[in-house]
Amino acid sequence: MGSDHRRNKLHAAGWVVAVGVMGVASYTWQLHLREVEQRAEEAERTRDEVARRRAVEERLRIARELHDSLTHSISVIQIQAGVAEHLARKRGEEVPPALAAIQEAGADAARELRATLSVLRRTEDVDGSGLGQLENLVARARAAGLPVTVTVSGAERPLPPEVDQAAYRIVQEALTNVSRHAGQAHTSVRLRYSPEALTVQVDDEGRDRGSSGSDGHTAGPGLGLLGMRERVSALGGRLHAGPRDSGGFRVQAELPAQVAS
Repeated sequence: MGSDHRRNKLHAAGWVVAVGVMGVASYTWQLHLREVEQRAEEAERTRDEVARRRAVEERLRIARELHDSLTHSISVIQIQAGVAEHLARKRGEEVPPALAAIQEAGADAARELRATLSVLRRTEDVDGSGLGQLENLVARARAAGLPVTVTVSGAERPLPPEVDQAAYRIVQEALTNVSRHAGQAHTSVRLRYSPEALTVQVDDEGRDRGSSGSDGHTAGPGLGLLGMRERVSALGGRLHAGPRDSGGFRVQAELPAQVAS
């Protein structure tokens, strides 16, 4: 009886020790897992920080290059236009509207460059260009001899900054293309607001260019149209650009009224 009792006590003690060892092993394993998870999280944070730092460095490099390459050129354009205007007035001549348009475009380019450089030097992606500047853009186009009409339909409302900026840039590039490739063709700009989207449409009444690719509109995806497509695609919208059946050219972009975060 005594030996059986001792064996039972030893057996019970063995179980207690085994349970204790298992508990210690489990606790040690949990600590190890927690340490591994913390290391993984730290590695992920470090990788994100390195990626962000590299992105910031690249933005600053681009900002420096833009500043060095464009600021001087824009200043020269403004100065030369100012000199030409001064000489015309001194001779008692009427200042050509195109010259005034050049000065205004130069001032606007300088403003946009400053805004772009400011954006590149911070982490946000919004600059000072939007549909609030559309009136000035159209006025400059008219002063340069391009007849432009603007029509707005639907309930106007504030748009996400990315959409607002993209809409302005699309109209800006479309008007530039008309001036380059369709001369002084009458051009209409239409903005249609709906609950889900903003539609931007720019039509010019230039001659029927067919499909021969005789001018820049149909000669392939130029950088301007490519930039439009990239902007629209990044927002989840749709872009159509091509000759109209009745002649001329159409650019139409459908931009979402809300941008997914």
